[in-house]
Amino acid sequence: MARSESLLPVTSQHDPLSESSSNSIPETRRRKPTKVHLVVYSGFLLIALYITLIVTHTRPVSTKGANDEKTVASRARLAGVSEKSNEHIWKMSDDREGEAFAWNNTMLSWQRTAFHFQPEKNWMNDPDGPLFYKGWYHFFYQYNPNAAVWGDIVWGHAVSKDLIHWLHLPFAMVPDQWYDANGVWTGSATFLDDGSIVMLYTGSTDKFVQVQNLAYPEDPNDPLLLKWTKFSGNPVLEPPPGIGDKDFRDPTTAWKTSDGKWRITIGSKINRTGISLVYDTVDFKTYEKHDILLHQVPNTGMWECVDFYPVSKTKHHGLDTSVNGPDVRHIVKASMDDTRIDHYAIGTYYDSNGTWVPDNPSIDVGISTGLRYDYGKFYASKTFYDQHKGRRILWGWIGESDSEAADVQKGWSSLQAIPRTVVLDTKTKKNLIQWPVKEIESLRLRSKKFHKKIGPGTVVPVDVGPADQIDIEAEFKLKNEDLEVIFGDDSVEDDKDFSCETSGGATLRGALGPFGFSVLADQSLSEQTLVYFYVTKGKDSKLKTFFCTDTSKSTMANDVVKPVYGSFVPVLKGEKLTMRILVDHSIVEGFGQGGRTCITSRVYPTKAIYGATKLFLFNNATDATVTASFKVWQMNSAFIHPFSAVDDLVVPSST
Repeated sequence: MARSESLLPVTSQHDPLSESSSNSIPETRRRKPTKVHLVVYSGFLLIALYITLIVTHTRPVSTKGANDEKTVASRARLAGVSEKSNEHIWKMSDDREGEAFAWNNTMLSWQRTAFHFQPEKNWMNDPDGPLFYKGWYHFFYQYNPNAAVWGDIVWGHAVSKDLIHWLHLPFAMVPDQWYDANGVWTGSATFLDDGSIVMLYTGSTDKFVQVQNLAYPEDPNDPLLLKWTKFSGNPVLEPPPGIGDKDFRDPTTAWKTSDGKWRITIGSKINRTGISLVYDTVDFKTYEKHDILLHQVPNTGMWECVDFYPVSKTKHHGLDTSVNGPDVRHIVKASMDDTRIDHYAIGTYYDSNGTWVPDNPSIDVGISTGLRYDYGKFYASKTFYDQHKGRRILWGWIGESDSEAADVQKGWSSLQAIPRTVVLDTKTKKNLIQWPVKEIESLRLRSKKFHKKIGPGTVVPVDVGPADQIDIEAEFKLKNEDLEVIFGDDSVEDDKDFSCETSGGATLRGALGPFGFSVLADQSLSEQTLVYFYVTKGKDSKLKTFFCTDTSKSTMANDVVKPVYGSFVPVLKGEKLTMRILVDHSIVEGFGQGGRTCITSRVYPTKAIYGATKLFLFNNATDATVTASFKVWQMNSAFIHPFSAVDDLVVPSST
């Protein structure tokens, strides 16, 4: 097939994969080279850079189908991508009858978040190739520069000093070659032994075939990594025999094998079996496919955005992706295209043949009862090792739960969760622990402490002022006599069938729950989102705790999906019940028991907005008295805007 690269300029710029300039392979370049170089101490060149950034950032990529929602949706289906659609929303909604809600600009403007990462406008989805380089955190992401719906996908790019305040940069890569003509899709970064970077990403070709491509920074001395070069020999991988043209995507970060090769895995499926293919390479240009899969699970469908990384069994710090040894377990995570859920499992990796075996096959990757990063709205996640602070950080795409029409009206769709550190729970050894990065605390402003004892059936207002940008950390304690009465009473049957999702949400009253917080509520509680614990009498009369979020009353709007989310959360002997809640306008992130169970929700109040947002503490148990000790911080807004020369590469103060 004809290659459009023959129409583009060719250069022999820096190639991190070549041993010397004499044997470097000519590369295709995305755009015409510029004479401007980033020199921090030179005011003149900073001004020139600023002008270059503005021109590049505002350059349109494509206008075809920009405002045609039907065209975009059709292309998405053709490409093998499950884009958001109104019909999907209505299938999940109880309010199928009637017209869509009449949103006004006041309501829609309030929905934009204050300290979560999102572009200035339009559609965003998967995180791509996050990394730390020369003093900057880099975040790339799937982005449509032309509309608030999926389509025309490029790589957006932003940088930060602290993972909280962000500067938007020009697009890193756009679909300008035959091998990515229908989208520069999800990819991952790998640091080579000399500290240089290579990026593997999926391209959707001019024939809608999913292939893997190689790119790397044009100037490795540029801390902002403004320009990226695509390898002239792309694609480096095409779907192997037996794999569908639309079932071969999202290469992982590479890791070193014991014999010094680099190894990657790529998600796919065979019939209904989700699989992760394995390839070895020494130069990232040629690859050897393994006959054996890294892993497979029947009846789980297509595996997207596969991730593979080690975790320490003994220490609470992150590990480089290549680390292995007796004190290490390995995580395999896949995003289930059928269910839009990110599942992970803990297991053992065998370097000799490139396979991985789960510790517990009954909760394997993709099984409905298996472990999830997040039990709410959280998908296409990706981790990276932050060598700057010795931690592994998790990014996750948070889609919308409203209608596509509302997204088009407000002009943007989707955001990213607050980056989380991720480690193995060294106490249970059966799950991961996720926690917002420490840097988010820099946004904390004034705070109030509370200590309240609330009896059964009680709702208590919490005086914190406007409650649409807050951070809550809380401990709950049940009276021992209440526990003794319930668990010592043989007439109280075991509650084996309780489920956050199917047991009626926070309206279901039990002896020991639900209790927690009502966030984004109006004064009359006609709109509220409830984040809570529900404690039941489990098998052998042992305490069993669930962490849930109920959005069923979060809004008066009818064109919004309003589920109840949640799951069981491990609580060990002697532990208090703890939760943390980050509220940022239309997103609520909950962390139960230090991050053992996490729930992210999108909510769209029509009344509980701006100064009308309230916070309540509630105990809807029938028998138990609950003591709550908690602290609430008002949160400042993050500094997220286009980079300019006046920034002088300095992160703004949060005060």
